[in-house]
Amino acid sequence: MKRFLTATAALALTGTMAAADYKLTILHTNDFHDRFDPISKYDGPCSAEDNGEGKCFGGIGRMITAIADARAAGGENQLLLDAGDWFQGSLYYTQYGGALAAEFMSQLKYDAMAVGNHEFDDGPEGLAAFLDDVTFPVLSANIDVSGNNLLAGRVGKSVVLDVGGQSIGIVSVLAEDTVETSSPGPSVVFSPAADAAQAEIDRLSGEGVNKIILLTHVGLTADKALAETLSGVDLIIGGHSHTLLSNSSDRAAGSYPTEVNGVPIVQAYAYGKYLGVLDITFDDAGEVTAISGDPVLLDASVAEDPAAVARMAELAKPLEALRNKVVAQTNEAIGGDRAVCRAMECTMGNLIADAMLARVKDQGIDVAIQNGGGIRASIEAGEVTMGEVLTVLPFQNTLSTFQVSGATLVEALENGVSQIEEGAGRFPQVAGMTYAFDASQPAGSRISDVMVGGAPIDLGKVYGVVSNNYVRNGGDGYKMFRDADNAYDFGPDLADVTAEYLAANAPYKPYTDGRITVK
Repeated sequence: MKRFLTATAALALTGTMAAADYKLTILHTNDFHDRFDPISKYDGPCSAEDNGEGKCFGGIGRMITAIADARAAGGENQLLLDAGDWFQGSLYYTQYGGALAAEFMSQLKYDAMAVGNHEFDDGPEGLAAFLDDVTFPVLSANIDVSGNNLLAGRVGKSVVLDVGGQSIGIVSVLAEDTVETSSPGPSVVFSPAADAAQAEIDRLSGEGVNKIILLTHVGLTADKALAETLSGVDLIIGGHSHTLLSNSSDRAAGSYPTEVNGVPIVQAYAYGKYLGVLDITFDDAGEVTAISGDPVLLDASVAEDPAAVARMAELAKPLEALRNKVVAQTNEAIGGDRAVCRAMECTMGNLIADAMLARVKDQGIDVAIQNGGGIRASIEAGEVTMGEVLTVLPFQNTLSTFQVSGATLVEALENGVSQIEEGAGRFPQVAGMTYAFDASQPAGSRISDVMVGGAPIDLGKVYGVVSNNYVRNGGDGYKMFRDADNAYDFGPDLADVTAEYLAANAPYKPYTDGRITVK
């Protein structure tokens, strides 16, 4: 087991540090998800007006500035690492694929990157095209790509980097369920992450590398399990779960770093909102003697790099054509009126919920829930453009799948109708289920006649649910979903899913069918 000291204890060592001690500054990112433009506090698009008023976060311009500032403030020995998922999450990915990630990651001079599950969203071909455009190592020890002629020999299990005369081993692993959450195809073979990581750690240790970083894309829970299981790991830098570990934010899921079995674990949320900055000190034997740092929030206090802003303006021009692209046709207007969708069954709510359920029904999902507040517009009869769909669903929410009991589902529905008098956005539009509510009753006792798949709901049964990531993580009062089992929050964009469903069912005929009854 390798122990480390907290930041407070590290300060006490400053005056007694041995000459052989080695200091390393690690800058790290994870789950950027193509958020090249600044984002809102809800992680969705942020208007130019709001950005000018200082209300936005992140964006590649701020990331470039933050990394330059951190490098200038850091010590002599530095690394810039990424824990995967630069792909997918905005129209830039739809237009440019991984090419834009490759362009800016190369400009920033990353030292290594973990393969994330979304790097396979366009199959092995998409990852291979990205690899064509970068020179830094892209890693994953628990995938065997030798059977794919585009990737064979191009994804390493690990890399040893010389930083200031010291050998730093970087080992990476990827979530084993990537075959379900993305499209790696049958030629990419997965093995258990723990076994693959340990084998590679042992190999590097046998070659005399005594400073080893595990760069993962498995999520915080799995990172903690790896820390409990593995030996020889000095630090885990994670991604996939979009977790904020911080010593300064009241929204953090844990301290930065979080220690498990003597192994420090760090992660820096997602979407380019933070830059992880970690200072770590090793003794001559490769043991961690001090560690400190915190993610840096990329808010309005971080200036946007002017060249990057200009480049993004240029890259944004073709997106107008994408927004104007006709994706479907509807014979009638699809109603997304706020007053309706936050109070009763509405045609837009049915469309979105049906689209979500259709996309994941083969994954054992029974019902869909979409918050009415996430529906922002109607669509007129006639041709439907992608821009119209994005106006209805502008938040870049992703599909979330999870499992809860029937009792929790009823609790969620009660939450959904609890503030109907106020026109609150939590009102639940649904698919795969029906329910009734009586707004004259006290909040918490309004729901009745809940049916799932045509049968009365079983309060003790476990049901598969699909919603959006905002709702699954407690948005609009849905706190009962935060601790759901088998949660996966990083499915495809809800707007894309809805557009594809419209196209598959064109000409689309809007409808209501009595799935929500007002008593």
